[in-house]
Amino acid sequence: MASKTFAAGLMLATVLGTGQGAMAGTFVYISNADSREISVLSLDERTGALTPVATTPTSGTVMPLTLSPDRRHLYASLRNEPFSVTTFRVDGATGKLTEQATVRLPDNMAYLSTDLTGRYLLSASYMGNKIAINPIAADGSVTEAPVEMVPTGKNAHAIRVAPSNTHVLASNLGSDQILQFAFDPATGRVTPGTPDKVETAKGAGPRHFVFSPDGKFVFGTNELDGTVNSYRYDAEKGALTLVGTVSAVPPGFRDGAPATAEIKLTPDGAFLYASERTSNTIAAYAVNGETGALTPVGNFATETQPRGFAIDPLGRYLIAAGQKSNAATIYAINPESGALKPVGRQELGKNPNWVEIVTLP
Repeated sequence: MASKTFAAGLMLATVLGTGQGAMAGTFVYISNADSREISVLSLDERTGALTPVATTPTSGTVMPLTLSPDRRHLYASLRNEPFSVTTFRVDGATGKLTEQATVRLPDNMAYLSTDLTGRYLLSASYMGNKIAINPIAADGSVTEAPVEMVPTGKNAHAIRVAPSNTHVLASNLGSDQILQFAFDPATGRVTPGTPDKVETAKGAGPRHFVFSPDGKFVFGTNELDGTVNSYRYDAEKGALTLVGTVSAVPPGFRDGAPATAEIKLTPDGAFLYASERTSNTIAAYAVNGETGALTPVGNFATETQPRGFAIDPLGRYLIAAGQKSNAATIYAINPESGALKPVGRQELGKNPNWVEIVTLP
């Protein structure tokens, strides 16, 4: 019997087509902060092989990235002064990037995302303790003047809209809380929710989070104590309720303080992955779709200091970049167990930190 992940892959392949009008391919974008460039690579969905397509220069220290919902634009945060965002046009046939515009952002932004309509760019500033929302013009470029700029607790780290596009969550690593907002998709404005936040364990340091495909749960990494939280999500209120906490650190590992980073789900929501930078591993979990509970699958060795990774749209491969190894490892995802098997490796630029994968056109 086919697994959920494999079934989801077959469904997506059917939607995209296999004959006339078939997809151009699957492309990978990896930002290399210190060499100030974005690696563009092609992913072979049959073998997991990566082939370099282009290296796109940026005008600053680049991290993070996010794609527009229509997959026609890539947004890149530039984290040296003047803090800004570059809009790139994505070539639907080749995956190559063309710089369209660069505008200033309100601060040094550690996280970018868009609302589900692609009309607003959401950003979070770790150093500036704030979130901001900027309009996106009809041509896909970001408008410089924000419609919203909200002071937060210490170290805002991630910001995402809910699947309804009517609520927003924003993690505050230094304040051990996730802020909860109502979001108006017509204006881009936010208002504090009721309640306006959920607290994590003291010293946990909430970092990145993802919504389950059905919108019932949220899963988040806690950077400072090396854990992953599961939350039940109330879509009407936009509020989180803790389900449980599991470790992201390999059993018995004691060589330094934890530094949990990225978190991703397979497209069907069956398996969850979190990177841990001190042990240089990726933790894998099976997800209970009824309760949101996580069952550990294993901790898999990866690149040195794995800040960023992503899963392809078919749920077959996970690509993890190492900030200190300047390379990425490609893993095949076991569709039954969620275990990771390395199938290739790709050299990159200096300090690769963020990975986006998209199927085009």
